[in-house]
Amino acid sequence: QVQLVESGGGLVLAGGSLRLSCAASGRTISSYAMGWFRQAPGKEREFVAGISWKSSTYYADSVKGRFTISRDSAKNTVYLQMDSLKPEDTAVYYCARGFGTTPKVEPDYEYWGQGTQVTVSS
Repeated sequence: QVQLVESGGGLVLAGGSLRLSCAASGRTISSYAMGWFRQAPGKEREFVAGISWKSSTYYADSVKGRFTISRDSAKNTVYLQMDSLKPEDTAVYYCARGFGTTPKVEPDYEYWGQGTQVTVSS
């Protein structure tokens, strides 16, 4: 069993930055793909960023160049550095552990955190 706990969300002005953390317990995450998703009010949850077990990274077009996903295997933690934030980035952000090489859809992820709220004001 794997437990994932997100932190680092909050309220930020447009153009600002936040760094989200996802701490895993129960099993190491270094051998798995990890991803970040988000869900805005009234919208479906969407893929944001992922990091493969080989540490290659991939992003949704909407965040490419602004967000950076990384992993610290020693701390069993995944991060999402979010820069140049926009009001449309407002959402609850979830981390998840996936299977496969570069999973991008929800069915390819088996463990989820509880989410952390990010609010970007204009």
